Amino acid sequence: MNKMDQKVIELRQEIKSKSPLIHNMTNVVVTNFTANGLYALGASPVMAYAKEEVEDMAGIAAGVVLNIGTLTAEQVEAMLLAGKAANRKGVPVFLDPVGAGATPYRTDASRRLLEELEITFLRGNLGEISNLTGEQIEMKGVDSKDTRENAAEIAKKAARMFGTNVVITGETDVVTDGDSVYSVFNGTPELTKVTGTGCLLTSVLASFCAVGSDNLLEAAVCALGFYGIAAETAAGQSSGPGSFQISFLDQLGTIEDNKLKQNFRSKKEE
Repeated sequence: MNKMDQKVIELRQEIKSKSPLIHNMTNVVVTNFTANGLYALGASPVMAYAKEEVEDMAGIAAGVVLNIGTLTAEQVEAMLLAGKAANRKGVPVFLDPVGAGATPYRTDASRRLLEELEITFLRGNLGEISNLTGEQIEMKGVDSKDTRENAAEIAKKAARMFGTNVVITGETDVVTDGDSVYSVFNGTPELTKVTGTGCLLTSVLASFCAVGSDNLLEAAVCALGFYGIAAETAAGQSSGPGSFQISFLDQLGTIEDNKLKQNFRSKKEE
């Protein structure tokens, strides 16, 4: 047992008691799933996209999530407005560069957001993060086809290049600020069979960081472990992607503290 076992329980309870407002500028494919997942967790989701209000909404949020899954030029401009408003108010900003590397437009838009905003966490799969750093990895649509074992080095490179914290998710999740590196070993392949699970994870990450701002890396590790254990539990109770999705939402809200303690698997790398 390590201290993360207890911290994940404490942060989960903080989310339930404080219900942090998470402003999601996300894609049309995952809006409903993201909102329901945050409600199950105990956070308060809001989806606001209009340039006329995003600055106001970002300014009162506990976290702002920018997700480029269904990208448009107008959305990029709105994200920049929201991100800058959040930066002025000290609200953490989370970037999910969905499909970066699949097209030059996605890659360039992600880099622009990273350059013009203070991003608290960059969260993506290995292919997305690698392509942002200039490492060429083949993408299949918005999914990575790469399975290399160098996620920690790519994550550290991205963190140093963009001056942010980085999460790379995969079979093993990696969290880093460019120096310290954590690995998280929870999760299930079933997460790859339901659209939006990565996008929801970024919003769950924002929720944990909203109540765990004293140590953002540890808050991120707790978010990943919690999410992975909820998914593992749901996979054991379901018969396919449809029932898994429903069971997963249930577990985000009802998973027992003892299960989190018993199953949390993370390591700080030396």
